Amino acid sequence: MGMRRCRKAEEMAKSQLLRDCEVVPEELEMALKGLKEFARPYLALMPRVEMQKHGADILEGLLTDVERKSVEPMAERLGEDRRPLQYFLGESPWDHRALLDKLCEAVGESLGEENGVLVVDPSAFPKKGTESVGVARQWCGRLGKTDNCQVGVFLGYVSNKGHTLVDERLYLPASWARSRKKREKCHVPESVRFRTSPQLALEMVKAREKVLPHRWVVADEEFGQPYRFRKGLERMGERYLLEIPSNLLVLDLAGVAPREEEKGPRRALFQQARSWKEGLKPSEWKKIRIRDGTKGPLEIMAARTRVQSYDRRRQSKKSQWLMVTKTLERVPEYRYYFSNGEEDVTLQEMVHVANTRFWVEDCFERSKGKVGLDHYEVRSWRGWHHHITLCLLALLFLVEEQHRLSRSTPAMTLQQSAEALGEILRSPDMDVRELARRITRRLRRNEESRIQHWKKFHRLPPSWITTRSTHVYNFAQ
Repeated sequence: MGMRRCRKAEEMAKSQLLRDCEVVPEELEMALKGLKEFARPYLALMPRVEMQKHGADILEGLLTDVERKSVEPMAERLGEDRRPLQYFLGESPWDHRALLDKLCEAVGESLGEENGVLVVDPSAFPKKGTESVGVARQWCGRLGKTDNCQVGVFLGYVSNKGHTLVDERLYLPASWARSRKKREKCHVPESVRFRTSPQLALEMVKAREKVLPHRWVVADEEFGQPYRFRKGLERMGERYLLEIPSNLLVLDLAGVAPREEEKGPRRALFQQARSWKEGLKPSEWKKIRIRDGTKGPLEIMAARTRVQSYDRRRQSKKSQWLMVTKTLERVPEYRYYFSNGEEDVTLQEMVHVANTRFWVEDCFERSKGKVGLDHYEVRSWRGWHHHITLCLLALLFLVEEQHRLSRSTPAMTLQQSAEALGEILRSPDMDVRELARRITRRLRRNEESRIQHWKKFHRLPPSWITTRSTHVYNFAQ
Protein backbone atom coordinates (compact mmCIF):
# COMPACT_ATOMS: atom_id res chain seq x y z
CA MET A 1 0.00 0.00 0.00
CA GLY A 2 2.80 2.40 0.95
CA MET A 3 4.76 1.58 -2.21
CA ARG A 4 1.66 2.23 -4.31
CA ARG A 5 1.13 5.65 -2.69
CA CYS A 6 4.79 6.44 -3.24
CA ARG A 7 4.60 5.57 -6.94
CA LYS A 8 1.40 7.59 -7.31
CA ALA A 9 3.03 10.62 -5.68
CA GLU A 10 6.02 10.26 -7.99
CA GLU A 11 3.80 10.10 -11.06
CA MET A 12 1.94 13.21 -9.93
CA ALA A 13 5.23 15.05 -9.38
CA LYS A 14 6.46 13.97 -12.83
CA SER A 15 3.21 15.15 -14.40
CA GLN A 16 3.66 18.54 -12.74
CA LEU A 17 7.22 18.84 -14.11
CA LEU A 18 5.88 18.22 -17.61
CA ARG A 19 2.99 20.66 -17.09
CA ASP A 20 5.59 23.31 -16.22
CA CYS A 21 6.71 23.03 -19.87
CA GLU A 22 3.37 24.21 -21.29
CA VAL A 23 3.81 27.52 -23.16
CA VAL A 24 0.92 30.02 -23.13
CA PRO A 25 0.44 31.56 -26.62
CA GLU A 26 -0.91 34.83 -25.21
CA GLU A 27 2.36 35.34 -23.32
CA LEU A 28 4.35 35.02 -26.55
CA GLU A 29 2.13 37.63 -28.23
CA MET A 30 3.28 40.23 -25.72
CA ALA A 31 6.97 39.98 -26.75
CA LEU A 32 7.01 42.75 -29.40
CA LYS A 33 5.10 45.18 -27.20
CA GLY A 34 7.46 44.35 -24.34
CA LEU A 35 10.52 45.11 -26.49
CA LYS A 36 9.19 48.55 -27.42
CA GLU A 37 8.42 49.37 -23.80
CA PHE A 38 11.83 48.12 -22.69
CA ALA A 39 13.72 50.16 -25.31
CA ARG A 40 11.83 53.45 -24.86
CA PRO A 41 13.74 54.91 -21.84
CA TYR A 42 17.13 54.01 -23.36
CA LEU A 43 16.35 55.41 -26.82
CA ALA A 44 15.07 58.61 -25.21
CA LEU A 45 18.67 59.30 -24.11
CA MET A 46 19.70 59.70 -27.76
CA PRO A 47 19.48 63.37 -28.81
CA ARG A 48 17.79 63.04 -32.22
CA VAL A 49 14.74 61.21 -33.55
CA GLU A 50 16.62 59.47 -36.36
CA MET A 51 19.18 58.18 -33.81
CA GLN A 52 16.33 56.76 -31.74
CA LYS A 53 14.90 55.00 -34.80
CA HIS A 54 18.28 53.53 -35.74
CA GLY A 55 18.83 52.46 -32.13
CA ALA A 56 15.48 50.64 -32.16
CA ASP A 57 16.41 48.96 -35.47
CA ILE A 58 19.81 47.77 -34.20
CA LEU A 59 18.31 46.50 -30.95
CA GLU A 60 15.66 44.58 -32.88
CA GLY A 61 18.30 43.27 -35.30
CA LEU A 62 20.40 41.91 -32.42
CA LEU A 63 17.37 39.96 -31.21
CA THR A 64 16.36 38.54 -34.59
CA ASP A 65 17.29 35.02 -35.65
CA VAL A 66 19.87 36.05 -38.26
CA GLU A 67 23.01 33.99 -37.82
CA ARG A 68 25.44 36.92 -38.08
CA LYS A 69 24.54 40.06 -36.08
CA SER A 70 26.67 42.55 -38.03
CA VAL A 71 24.96 45.54 -39.65
CA GLU A 72 24.54 44.24 -43.21
CA PRO A 73 22.60 41.00 -42.48
CA MET A 74 20.56 42.77 -39.77
CA ALA A 75 19.65 45.59 -42.18
CA GLU A 76 18.69 43.03 -44.84
CA ARG A 77 16.43 41.18 -42.38
CA LEU A 78 14.81 44.46 -41.27
CA GLY A 79 14.45 45.79 -44.82
CA GLU A 80 16.55 48.87 -44.02
CA ASP A 81 19.42 50.63 -45.80
CA ARG A 82 22.66 49.48 -44.20
CA ARG A 83 24.60 52.75 -44.59
CA PRO A 84 22.62 54.87 -42.07
CA LEU A 85 22.83 52.00 -39.57
CA GLN A 86 26.58 51.66 -40.13
CA TYR A 87 27.03 55.38 -39.53
CA PHE A 88 24.82 55.24 -36.43
CA LEU A 89 26.84 52.41 -34.96
CA GLY A 90 30.35 53.48 -35.93
CA GLU A 91 30.37 57.28 -36.02
CA SER A 92 27.14 58.84 -34.70
CA PRO A 93 27.89 61.02 -31.61
CA TRP A 94 25.59 59.50 -29.02
CA ASP A 95 26.94 58.78 -25.55
CA HIS A 96 26.96 55.07 -24.69
CA ARG A 97 27.74 55.84 -21.04
CA ALA A 98 24.31 57.34 -20.44
CA LEU A 99 22.70 54.09 -21.63
CA LEU A 100 24.97 52.00 -19.39
CA ASP A 101 24.07 54.19 -16.41
CA LYS A 102 20.39 53.59 -17.13
CA LEU A 103 21.00 49.86 -17.60
CA CYS A 104 22.72 49.58 -14.20
CA GLU A 105 19.83 51.40 -12.54
CA ALA A 106 17.39 48.96 -14.17
CA VAL A 107 19.43 45.92 -13.09
CA GLY A 108 19.63 47.26 -9.55
CA GLU A 109 15.84 47.60 -9.47
CA SER A 110 14.93 44.30 -11.17
CA LEU A 111 17.71 41.93 -10.05
CA GLY A 112 19.22 43.77 -7.08
CA GLU A 113 19.62 42.03 -3.74
CA GLU A 114 21.75 42.94 -0.73
CA ASN A 115 23.65 39.65 -1.12
CA GLY A 116 24.42 40.23 -4.81
CA VAL A 117 27.86 39.71 -6.33
CA LEU A 118 29.87 41.91 -8.70
CA VAL A 119 31.95 39.73 -11.02
CA VAL A 120 34.87 41.12 -13.03
CA ASP A 121 35.75 39.07 -16.11
CA PRO A 122 37.74 39.83 -19.28
CA SER A 123 36.69 38.63 -22.72
CA ALA A 124 38.84 38.56 -25.85
CA PHE A 125 37.64 39.13 -29.42
CA PRO A 126 39.94 37.50 -32.02
CA LYS A 127 40.73 39.72 -35.01
CA LYS A 128 42.56 38.95 -38.27
CA GLY A 129 43.46 42.55 -39.14
CA THR A 130 45.44 45.17 -37.23
CA GLU A 131 43.32 48.29 -37.86
CA SER A 132 40.57 47.85 -35.24
CA VAL A 133 40.98 49.88 -32.06
CA GLY A 134 43.05 48.12 -29.38
CA VAL A 135 44.02 45.13 -31.53
CA ALA A 136 47.38 43.62 -30.55
CA ARG A 137 49.03 40.29 -29.94
CA GLN A 138 47.85 39.50 -26.42
CA TRP A 139 46.38 36.65 -24.44
CA CYS A 140 43.15 35.40 -25.99
CA GLY A 141 41.27 33.16 -23.58
CA ARG A 142 38.84 32.13 -26.29
CA LEU A 143 41.70 30.64 -28.34
CA GLY A 144 43.80 29.59 -25.32
CA LYS A 145 46.92 31.32 -26.64
CA THR A 146 48.51 34.69 -27.43
CA ASP A 147 47.07 35.96 -30.68
CA ASN A 148 45.74 39.01 -32.49
CA CYS A 149 42.68 40.22 -30.57
CA GLN A 150 40.86 42.98 -28.74
CA VAL A 151 40.25 42.59 -25.00
CA GLY A 152 37.26 43.94 -23.12
CA VAL A 153 36.98 44.02 -19.34
CA PHE A 154 33.39 43.41 -18.22
CA LEU A 155 31.42 43.71 -15.02
CA GLY A 156 28.66 41.19 -14.35
CA TYR A 157 25.97 41.17 -11.68
CA VAL A 158 24.69 37.98 -10.04
CA SER A 159 21.91 37.59 -7.50
CA ASN A 160 19.22 35.06 -6.62
CA LYS A 161 16.99 36.86 -9.13
CA GLY A 162 19.27 36.44 -12.16
CA HIS A 163 22.52 37.43 -13.81
CA THR A 164 23.62 39.73 -16.62
CA LEU A 165 26.48 41.95 -17.83
CA VAL A 166 26.23 45.56 -16.67
CA ASP A 167 29.37 47.48 -17.72
CA GLU A 168 32.39 47.30 -20.03
CA ARG A 169 35.78 48.84 -20.73
CA LEU A 170 37.98 48.34 -23.80
CA TYR A 171 41.58 47.58 -22.83
CA LEU A 172 43.90 49.83 -24.83
CA PRO A 173 47.43 48.33 -24.95
CA ALA A 174 50.38 50.63 -24.22
CA SER A 175 51.43 50.49 -27.88
CA TRP A 176 48.07 52.02 -28.80
CA ALA A 177 47.95 54.48 -25.94
CA ARG A 178 51.34 55.93 -26.97
CA SER A 179 50.67 56.06 -30.73
CA ARG A 180 49.10 59.34 -31.87
CA LYS A 181 48.66 57.92 -35.38
CA LYS A 182 46.70 54.87 -34.19
CA ARG A 183 44.61 56.93 -31.78
CA GLU A 184 43.62 59.47 -34.43
CA LYS A 185 42.77 56.79 -36.98
CA CYS A 186 40.32 55.07 -34.59
CA HIS A 187 39.16 58.30 -32.91
CA VAL A 188 40.34 57.43 -29.40
CA PRO A 189 39.37 60.37 -27.14
CA GLU A 190 42.17 62.59 -25.82
CA SER A 191 41.08 61.85 -22.25
CA VAL A 192 41.77 58.11 -22.61
CA ARG A 193 45.09 57.06 -21.09
CA PHE A 194 46.72 53.67 -20.66
CA ARG A 195 45.06 51.64 -17.90
CA THR A 196 45.83 48.08 -16.89
CA SER A 197 42.96 45.61 -16.79
CA PRO A 198 42.87 45.69 -12.96
CA GLN A 199 42.71 49.51 -13.05
CA LEU A 200 39.79 49.37 -15.49
CA ALA A 201 38.06 46.85 -13.22
CA LEU A 202 38.49 49.08 -10.16
CA GLU A 203 37.00 52.00 -12.14
CA MET A 204 33.89 49.93 -12.95
CA VAL A 205 33.42 48.70 -9.38
CA LYS A 206 33.79 52.26 -8.08
CA ALA A 207 31.29 53.58 -10.64
CA ARG A 208 28.64 50.93 -9.91
CA GLU A 209 29.07 50.09 -6.23
CA LYS A 210 26.23 52.33 -5.03
CA VAL A 211 23.73 51.46 -7.78
CA LEU A 212 24.10 47.67 -7.64
CA PRO A 213 23.52 46.25 -4.14
CA HIS A 214 26.13 43.59 -3.42
CA ARG A 215 28.08 41.83 -0.73
CA TRP A 216 31.06 40.51 -2.69
CA VAL A 217 33.41 41.27 -5.58
CA VAL A 218 34.72 38.24 -7.49
CA ALA A 219 37.38 37.95 -10.22
CA ASP A 220 39.82 35.49 -11.79
CA GLU A 221 43.57 35.27 -11.15
CA GLU A 222 44.44 38.03 -13.64
CA PHE A 223 42.91 40.37 -11.08
CA GLY A 224 43.51 38.33 -7.93
CA GLN A 225 47.28 38.13 -8.34
CA PRO A 226 48.13 41.88 -8.35
CA TYR A 227 48.52 43.21 -4.82
CA ARG A 228 47.28 46.66 -5.91
CA PHE A 229 43.92 45.33 -7.08
CA ARG A 230 43.24 43.65 -3.75
CA LYS A 231 44.39 46.80 -1.95
CA GLY A 232 42.18 48.96 -4.16
CA LEU A 233 39.09 46.92 -3.27
CA GLU A 234 39.96 47.10 0.43
CA ARG A 235 40.22 50.89 0.23
CA MET A 236 36.71 50.97 -1.24
CA GLY A 237 35.48 48.83 1.65
CA GLU A 238 34.69 45.90 -0.65
CA ARG A 239 34.62 42.27 0.46
CA TYR A 240 36.38 40.19 -2.18
CA LEU A 241 36.95 36.59 -3.20
CA LEU A 242 39.64 36.49 -5.89
CA GLU A 243 41.21 33.56 -7.67
CA ILE A 244 45.01 33.48 -7.37
CA PRO A 245 47.88 31.49 -8.93
CA SER A 246 48.88 28.39 -6.98
CA ASN A 247 52.44 29.66 -6.47
CA LEU A 248 51.62 32.73 -4.35
CA LEU A 249 53.38 32.59 -0.99
CA VAL A 250 51.32 32.25 2.19
CA LEU A 251 51.91 31.77 5.89
CA ASP A 252 49.35 29.44 7.49
CA LEU A 253 48.36 31.20 10.71
CA ALA A 254 46.64 28.07 11.99
CA GLY A 255 49.97 26.27 11.95
CA VAL A 256 52.28 29.05 13.13
CA ALA A 257 51.15 31.55 15.74
CA PRO A 258 52.26 35.13 14.94
CA ARG A 259 54.83 36.72 17.27
CA GLU A 260 54.57 40.48 17.51
CA GLU A 261 58.06 41.00 18.87
CA GLU A 262 59.59 39.50 15.74
CA LYS A 263 60.53 42.15 13.19
CA GLY A 264 60.58 41.66 9.44
CA PRO A 265 58.94 38.93 7.36
CA ARG A 266 59.53 35.33 8.44
CA ARG A 267 60.33 34.41 4.85
CA ALA A 268 61.42 30.85 5.62
CA LEU A 269 57.99 30.00 7.03
CA PHE A 270 56.11 30.93 3.87
CA GLN A 271 55.12 28.31 1.31
CA GLN A 272 53.32 28.24 -2.00
CA ALA A 273 49.55 27.89 -1.80
CA ARG A 274 49.69 24.54 -3.61
CA SER A 275 52.21 23.24 -1.06
CA TRP A 276 49.76 24.05 1.72
CA LYS A 277 47.06 22.18 -0.21
CA GLU A 278 49.26 19.09 -0.59
CA GLY A 279 49.67 18.90 3.18
CA LEU A 280 45.93 18.70 3.85
CA LYS A 281 44.47 15.56 5.41
CA PRO A 282 41.40 13.96 3.78
CA SER A 283 39.33 14.95 6.82
CA GLU A 284 40.15 18.63 6.26
CA TRP A 285 38.32 18.69 2.92
CA LYS A 286 34.59 19.43 3.08
CA LYS A 287 32.08 18.38 0.42
CA ILE A 288 29.71 21.19 -0.53
CA ARG A 289 26.70 21.02 -2.84
CA ILE A 290 26.80 23.93 -5.28
CA ARG A 291 23.48 23.56 -7.10
CA ASP A 292 21.19 21.13 -8.91
CA GLY A 293 22.34 20.61 -12.48
CA THR A 294 20.46 19.09 -15.40
CA LYS A 295 22.16 15.73 -14.84
CA GLY A 296 22.12 15.78 -11.05
CA PRO A 297 23.46 17.63 -7.99
CA LEU A 298 26.79 19.42 -8.53
CA GLU A 299 29.24 19.09 -5.64
CA ILE A 300 32.79 20.21 -4.93
CA MET A 301 35.41 19.74 -2.21
CA ALA A 302 36.86 22.76 -0.38
CA ALA A 303 39.27 23.65 2.42
CA ARG A 304 40.50 26.94 3.87
CA THR A 305 42.72 28.57 6.46
CA ARG A 306 43.69 32.03 7.66
CA VAL A 307 46.96 33.23 6.12
CA GLN A 308 49.25 36.17 5.61
CA SER A 309 50.47 36.67 2.06
CA TYR A 310 53.95 37.56 0.83
CA ASP A 311 54.08 39.41 -2.47
CA ARG A 312 55.86 42.43 -3.87
CA ARG A 313 58.58 41.58 -1.36
CA ARG A 314 56.36 42.45 1.53
CA GLN A 315 54.43 40.52 4.12
CA SER A 316 50.78 41.51 4.44
CA LYS A 317 49.86 43.12 7.75
CA LYS A 318 46.34 41.72 7.77
CA SER A 319 45.29 38.10 7.67
CA GLN A 320 42.90 36.77 5.05
CA TRP A 321 41.34 33.51 3.96
CA LEU A 322 43.11 31.12 1.61
CA MET A 323 40.52 28.77 0.09
CA VAL A 324 41.22 25.82 -2.19
CA THR A 325 38.56 23.92 -4.13
CA LYS A 326 38.80 20.71 -6.11
CA THR A 327 36.39 18.92 -8.41
CA LEU A 328 35.27 15.33 -7.81
CA GLU A 329 36.71 14.02 -11.08
CA ARG A 330 39.32 11.25 -11.16
CA VAL A 331 41.91 13.91 -12.02
CA PRO A 332 40.61 16.86 -9.98
CA GLU A 333 40.90 20.50 -10.98
CA TYR A 334 42.15 22.79 -8.22
CA ARG A 335 41.44 26.49 -7.78
CA TYR A 336 42.93 28.86 -5.20
CA TYR A 337 41.39 32.00 -3.72
CA PHE A 338 42.18 34.92 -1.41
CA SER A 339 39.37 36.57 0.54
CA ASN A 340 39.27 39.41 3.03
CA GLY A 341 35.96 38.09 4.37
CA GLU A 342 35.38 38.23 8.10
CA GLU A 343 36.22 35.40 10.49
CA ASP A 344 32.58 34.32 10.71
CA VAL A 345 32.05 33.96 6.93
CA THR A 346 31.27 30.29 6.32
CA LEU A 347 33.13 28.02 3.94
CA GLN A 348 29.82 27.18 2.25
CA GLU A 349 29.17 30.84 1.46
CA MET A 350 32.66 31.32 0.06
CA VAL A 351 32.28 28.30 -2.25
CA HIS A 352 28.97 29.58 -3.57
CA VAL A 353 30.40 33.06 -4.06
CA ALA A 354 33.29 31.58 -6.08
CA ASN A 355 30.73 29.72 -8.22
CA THR A 356 29.09 32.98 -9.33
CA ARG A 357 31.81 33.25 -11.98
CA PHE A 358 30.04 30.35 -13.72
CA TRP A 359 26.97 32.53 -14.19
CA VAL A 360 28.98 35.35 -15.75
CA GLU A 361 30.57 32.85 -18.14
CA ASP A 362 26.97 31.91 -18.94
CA CYS A 363 26.32 35.60 -19.67
CA PHE A 364 29.13 35.61 -22.24
CA GLU A 365 27.76 32.46 -23.89
CA ARG A 366 24.32 34.04 -24.06
CA SER A 367 25.54 37.39 -25.35
CA LYS A 368 27.84 35.91 -28.00
CA GLY A 369 25.40 33.18 -29.01
CA LYS A 370 22.13 35.14 -28.93
CA VAL A 371 22.80 38.87 -29.35
CA GLY A 372 26.04 38.94 -31.36
CA LEU A 373 28.42 40.46 -28.81
CA ASP A 374 31.39 39.39 -30.95
CA HIS A 375 29.79 39.89 -34.38
CA TYR A 376 30.72 43.53 -34.86
CA GLU A 377 32.66 44.88 -37.84
CA VAL A 378 33.36 48.38 -36.52
CA ARG A 379 36.93 49.61 -36.06
CA SER A 380 36.60 52.84 -34.10
CA TRP A 381 36.60 53.48 -30.36
CA ARG A 382 33.08 54.86 -30.53
CA GLY A 383 31.83 51.99 -32.70
CA TRP A 384 33.11 49.31 -30.33
CA HIS A 385 31.43 50.90 -27.32
CA HIS A 386 28.19 51.52 -29.24
CA HIS A 387 27.93 47.88 -30.34
CA ILE A 388 28.81 46.40 -26.97
CA THR A 389 26.38 48.68 -25.12
CA LEU A 390 23.46 47.78 -27.40
CA CYS A 391 24.32 44.09 -26.96
CA LEU A 392 24.20 44.47 -23.16
CA LEU A 393 20.77 46.07 -23.51
CA ALA A 394 19.58 43.20 -25.74
CA LEU A 395 20.91 40.70 -23.22
CA LEU A 396 19.06 42.39 -20.35
CA PHE A 397 15.84 42.32 -22.37
CA LEU A 398 16.22 38.57 -22.90
CA VAL A 399 16.81 38.08 -19.16
CA GLU A 400 13.67 40.05 -18.32
CA GLU A 401 11.67 38.33 -21.07
CA GLN A 402 12.66 34.88 -19.82
CA HIS A 403 11.62 35.89 -16.29
CA ARG A 404 8.24 37.05 -17.58
CA LEU A 405 7.60 33.87 -19.58
CA SER A 406 8.76 31.60 -16.75
CA ARG A 407 5.89 32.83 -14.57
CA SER A 408 3.48 30.88 -16.75
CA THR A 409 6.04 28.33 -18.04
CA PRO A 410 8.55 27.59 -15.23
CA ALA A 411 10.70 25.38 -17.50
CA MET A 412 11.19 28.21 -20.03
CA THR A 413 14.89 28.83 -20.71
CA LEU A 414 16.56 31.97 -22.00
CA GLN A 415 17.54 30.07 -25.14
CA GLN A 416 13.92 29.14 -25.87
CA SER A 417 12.82 32.70 -25.11
CA ALA A 418 15.43 34.08 -27.52
CA GLU A 419 14.48 31.63 -30.27
CA ALA A 420 10.78 32.43 -29.85
CA LEU A 421 11.45 36.16 -30.01
CA GLY A 422 13.63 35.72 -33.09
CA GLU A 423 10.86 33.89 -34.93
CA ILE A 424 8.25 36.48 -33.93
CA LEU A 425 10.47 39.35 -35.09
CA ARG A 426 10.98 37.56 -38.43
CA SER A 427 7.25 37.03 -38.94
CA PRO A 428 5.14 39.30 -36.67
CA ASP A 429 1.91 37.82 -38.11
CA MET A 430 2.91 34.21 -37.50
CA ASP A 431 0.65 31.69 -35.75
CA VAL A 432 1.87 31.99 -32.15
CA ARG A 433 -0.25 29.01 -31.10
CA GLU A 434 1.74 26.75 -33.39
CA LEU A 435 4.96 28.34 -32.11
CA ALA A 436 3.82 27.70 -28.52
CA ARG A 437 3.12 24.04 -29.35
CA ARG A 438 6.58 23.61 -30.91
CA ILE A 439 8.36 25.16 -27.93
CA THR A 440 6.27 23.07 -25.54
CA ARG A 441 7.27 19.85 -27.33
CA ARG A 442 10.95 20.87 -27.16
CA LEU A 443 10.75 21.76 -23.47
CA ARG A 444 8.99 18.48 -22.67
CA ARG A 445 11.70 16.48 -24.48
CA ASN A 446 14.36 18.30 -22.49
CA GLU A 447 12.46 17.73 -19.26
CA GLU A 448 12.04 14.01 -19.91
CA SER A 449 15.78 13.81 -20.50
CA ARG A 450 16.42 15.62 -17.19
CA ILE A 451 14.09 13.23 -15.38
CA GLN A 452 15.95 10.27 -16.90
CA HIS A 453 19.34 11.61 -15.74
CA TRP A 454 18.07 12.06 -12.18
CA LYS A 455 16.83 8.45 -11.97
CA LYS A 456 20.33 7.33 -10.97
CA PHE A 457 19.81 9.31 -7.75
CA HIS A 458 16.52 7.46 -7.17
CA ARG A 459 14.48 10.65 -7.21
CA LEU A 460 12.98 13.23 -9.51
CA PRO A 461 14.80 16.47 -10.28
CA PRO A 462 13.70 19.59 -8.37
CA SER A 463 11.04 21.73 -10.00
CA TRP A 464 12.21 24.66 -12.12
CA ILE A 465 10.60 27.05 -9.67
CA THR A 466 12.82 25.66 -6.90
CA THR A 467 15.92 25.48 -9.11
CA ARG A 468 15.61 29.06 -10.34
CA SER A 469 14.98 30.47 -6.88
CA THR A 470 18.15 28.86 -5.49
CA HIS A 471 20.54 28.68 -8.48
CA VAL A 472 22.66 31.21 -6.59
CA TYR A 473 23.27 30.55 -2.91
CA ASN A 474 21.18 32.73 -0.64
CA PHE A 475 23.90 34.73 1.07
CA ALA A 476 21.65 36.45 3.61
CA GLN A 477 22.47 35.17 7.10
